[in-house]
Amino acid sequence: MTPELHQLVQESWTRLAADAPSVARRFYANLFELAPRSRILFARVDPERQQQAFVLMLDDIVRLLDQPERCIPELAALGRRHVAYGVEPADYDTVGSALLVTLEESLGDAFTPRVRDAWMEAYRMIAAIMRRAAARMPAMLTGEMPAVQEAKVKGA
Repeated sequence: MTPELHQLVQESWTRLAADAPSVARRFYANLFELAPRSRILFARVDPERQQQAFVLMLDDIVRLLDQPERCIPELAALGRRHVAYGVEPADYDTVGSALLVTLEESLGDAFTPRVRDAWMEAYRMIAAIMRRAAARMPAMLTGEMPAVQEAKVKGA
């Protein structure tokens, strides 16, 4: 990620930080609207705690985007945990869409095409790390053969 794009992500996130709880609520509302079945993944989770965790995670990632070596281990662990929650590779696309819609709604006119591009690049990096870690989960934990896992990640 270029320094310019990283700066755009940081500046836009800083702008939203004061209203982060509202942004998190909006994100989950958008996610559930785009993928109603995703509600099942959160059925046993306290919504407020989940929203807080989302904000903290996003804050950490935004802060470390220019130092990917520092966020890779955490993102990989998050990707592995998401396998246990029932997240599938295609779900990352829906989450990315929900995030972009949320940012657009929350930032209004400040969500310029360049800011959108910056967030898309940041999310692609995040999702790629998480997907890769999830695909490398031992077959005995996911019930699938490694080749099947890899095909899912590649979209085959």
